[in-house]
Amino acid sequence: MNEHKPNSAAARDVRHVLHPYTDARRHEERGPTLMERGEGIYVFDDDGNRYIEGLAGLWSVAVGFSEQRLVDAATRQMQRLPYSHIFSHKAHAPSIDLAEKLAEMTPEGLNHVFFTNSGSEANDTVVKLVRYYNNAIGRPEKKKFIGRIRGYHGITVASGSLTGLPLNHQDFDLPIAGVLHVGCPHHYRYARDGESEEDFATRLAEELDQAILAEGPETIAAFIGEPLMAAGGVLPPPATYWQKIQAVCRKHDILVVADEVITGFGRLGTTFGSDYYGIEPDVMVLSKQITSSYQPLAAVMISDALYEGVADNSARIGGFGHGFTGSGHPVATAVALENLKIIEERGLVQRAADLSPVLLNGLAAMSDHALVGEVRGAGLIAAVELVADKETKAPFDPAMKLGMFVYEQAQKNGLVVRAIGDTIAFCPPLIISEEQIGDMLGCFEKTLRETETWVAQQRG
Repeated sequence: MNEHKPNSAAARDVRHVLHPYTDARRHEERGPTLMERGEGIYVFDDDGNRYIEGLAGLWSVAVGFSEQRLVDAATRQMQRLPYSHIFSHKAHAPSIDLAEKLAEMTPEGLNHVFFTNSGSEANDTVVKLVRYYNNAIGRPEKKKFIGRIRGYHGITVASGSLTGLPLNHQDFDLPIAGVLHVGCPHHYRYARDGESEEDFATRLAEELDQAILAEGPETIAAFIGEPLMAAGGVLPPPATYWQKIQAVCRKHDILVVADEVITGFGRLGTTFGSDYYGIEPDVMVLSKQITSSYQPLAAVMISDALYEGVADNSARIGGFGHGFTGSGHPVATAVALENLKIIEERGLVQRAADLSPVLLNGLAAMSDHALVGEVRGAGLIAAVELVADKETKAPFDPAMKLGMFVYEQAQKNGLVVRAIGDTIAFCPPLIISEEQIGDMLGCFEKTLRETETWVAQQRG
């Protein structure tokens, strides 16, 4: 590991770029870390500092940061056909082949694909598709969506409304009308004293049922959820949660939308999070690891019933009036096909399952640390929630910005993580080795010790 030194990018003028999820004024003062290249699970800044990319970019780079096969796939496609749209009865081979591949991979009945450029666009498309479908079959009142507090589904006006995080709503005038949010399935934070996971799941399902009845089942179109919440804090659902939630939805004829943007293509040690938790979705949303983020791409998989309603209506009114310039982009879909081949050939889904205990048990071994409240996760995604008091679970004062200190200290130690408040998230590339997980854990353990010293200093 190189000795880390101040990054020269701090001297760059960064005022021209508004960076997502960044305190813009603080960013102007300190400057960005300028990443220059990648190699396997590592990224390097422009001063040569090497970092373990412990979040796989943004939960997304399954095959690492230097996969030549993906570069070659993009190059071949750019040389052959760099762009062609799929509007007005046009098509090209990569998008057709990828659609066929996704129909084979996803749960039975999800045989139709709509391509977008991002998960946000995909979930925005879901809202429009479901509205269109219910208009088509004569249910114009059945339009409302139910999301969950701390759920994340994107940042467009519609998908940002489905999201249940305050920062994504505040001062954006979100959520829009027609979107409701029900309780967050985080047992550690929201279960009652002595309430088992199954009892907690039962209560959440009953709350969902009551919310639907209060609004009127005839007005509720769909329930959307990540199989495992990621951006909200890496929150695995309590035992039996998805079975009970689905039962409520089926009772009221409400579509189940599985947002697999992060959990898809092996992250939990199964091909999809729906496989892991026994979800039978009517709609599945895919992105991120579909191309390992080498190209922007997302896909909305819909059931045969939804497709038939949409297709019949488009025939009736003369066309389906929705699409993007980059929908099914030939380069992106070619890269996705090669990326999925790599995941299959190298057994990366099983690798995530096999290495999951190494990551989760390694983090669990830090549970006795004074600052650690909960360690949680599944497959190769995990989180450590830091607390001011282990007994009461009391959080730190947000003004202390503990999570940001840990994030910055970890980076000084050669590890990139994600701070979600005071929860530290891990989501390494699926190609990571057992030895590299050990290195990642070592960096984090060192960071924890340094954080404990810093906290003691702050407390005086």
